[in-house]
Amino acid sequence: MSEKRAEFSFRTRQRSLERFAREEFDLLIIGGGITGAAVARDATMRGLKVALVEKHDFAYGTSSRSSKLIHGGLRYLQNMEFGLVFEALSERALLLKTAPHLVKPLPFFFPVYRGDKNGKKLLSLGFWLYDLLSLFRAPGFHQNLSKSALLEQIPFLKTAGLEGGFKYFDASMWDDVLAIEILRDASEKGAAVANYVEALDPLWEGEVLRGFRVKDAENAQALPISLRAKKVISCTGPWTDHVGKVLSKQWKNWIAPSKGVHLIFDLKRIPIPGAMVMSSPEDGRISFVIPRPDFGAGVVIVGTTDGPSPKNPEIGTVEPEDVDYLLGLLNKYFPKLELTASDILSAYVGVRPLMGQEKGQRSGSPLQKVSREHHIAEGPGGSVFVAGGKYTTHRKMAEEIVDFAIATSVGKNELKPTAPSSTKAPVNPAVLPEQIASAQSKATELGLSVPAELFERYGAEALEVLDLKDTKDPKDPEAFPALGAQLRFSMRNEMTMHIEDFYIRRNPFYASRADHGLPWAKDLAKIWASEREASGMELAGEITRLENEIQSRTAWQTTAYVKKAGP
Repeated sequence: MSEKRAEFSFRTRQRSLERFAREEFDLLIIGGGITGAAVARDATMRGLKVALVEKHDFAYGTSSRSSKLIHGGLRYLQNMEFGLVFEALSERALLLKTAPHLVKPLPFFFPVYRGDKNGKKLLSLGFWLYDLLSLFRAPGFHQNLSKSALLEQIPFLKTAGLEGGFKYFDASMWDDVLAIEILRDASEKGAAVANYVEALDPLWEGEVLRGFRVKDAENAQALPISLRAKKVISCTGPWTDHVGKVLSKQWKNWIAPSKGVHLIFDLKRIPIPGAMVMSSPEDGRISFVIPRPDFGAGVVIVGTTDGPSPKNPEIGTVEPEDVDYLLGLLNKYFPKLELTASDILSAYVGVRPLMGQEKGQRSGSPLQKVSREHHIAEGPGGSVFVAGGKYTTHRKMAEEIVDFAIATSVGKNELKPTAPSSTKAPVNPAVLPEQIASAQSKATELGLSVPAELFERYGAEALEVLDLKDTKDPKDPEAFPALGAQLRFSMRNEMTMHIEDFYIRRNPFYASRADHGLPWAKDLAKIWASEREASGMELAGEITRLENEIQSRTAWQTTAYVKKAGP
């Protein structure tokens, strides 16, 4: 078995805050989503001294609200962007190998109907090209399915006009947990990392940006800290233009944000054997039906929509028209299921930081276009800005960002890495098959019964989770074994600061249950309070915080709307 890893907890966070106050760093990364996390890991592994701050919890924004897919991007083939597809498929293969607990093979079904824009012959050519660009490293090769073969797989699929379809492979992922695993590894390798720390205003030396004043949001009495660094990198996604305007009055907007909504159903309600592609007849947009048997007792994620985003990405909400749009697609493709809004377990909304038509050009400094998916440029005061990108290529994108930061560092602010980029290594060795096999063997020797769900989520560290179980813990809900122990492990190893972090971004407890896990809130809050040595007042506040967050996320489920959209 692998050795026990370093702690990554609220205590680690406190040590990072202390380092922020007394040390100067090579890089200050603002933003703790997947891009910031990957940049922190890459730079730290090169021997650079790295600090990272996140205003909310890690992966709070777009990085926990995606379609949770790792894919090559079939749509790019239409634009002849073969290099981009090849890169994404190569990264997919690497993630399947190095993060098998979070990135798993997923079959996709692509039905073809009479009158569709692309017929079966053209699509067949595209799928052959997709397999070829993957160097045949896909979990499986595509298959051309007849109408009867496709209906055998999905018997509740609309039959009128169906001409057959295709089956191909990509992968599913746990987006938020992957970001946190990467940050955990960066921290273990020396990065000073903290969530719930807000970057307030810049620190200047003449015209050179030398850091930010940052504020610990967990301590109302704490004074801001002057966090100094040779170079600042903004990895703030939908908040990119906000940060740009803080640094320069001449900043021109990069982002044309798009609001995307996903709905979550019980897998038993949509018993689909793999993901499926749906196309809207009105606007031609693609949405997915994605089964996640690994989320609680099993769910199906449906999305995404594409609509205008509010100026403040934090206040995006699920609107009735979003629900109508996705339900309309579902009932077009699966008329026999007769799905309504009352079938929805939960929903989430994210803001995608898409590049605007000007492609991020700002006065006096043309944008460097690194790829169609992400853009990197030198910002005010020698900072680095990045926007766009896709989850699948986060590792490669981070490598390019650190390369750019090094190349644009000069004089006393020069960055001097001591090692090459080496991020192809697993972020958590405990999840590799040989480590899991060793842990399973040890469990057998000790006579331990370890639930399969724990091995799938934690790899060999499942034994550490089980060791944290207490006889006083509440009864486990279905498909969430050793839930109290999982919370303890998460607080000690995933920098879980609040119960809501655990419910929403460390596992699918909130998303996969109609009750959102609220019946367990008080008991889990007691475990939280014990770990934090918190007072009764703090414990009560933590429960209220969770209830308020869930109420905010479920506000769209009003009685009036369910009645309107129901049978």
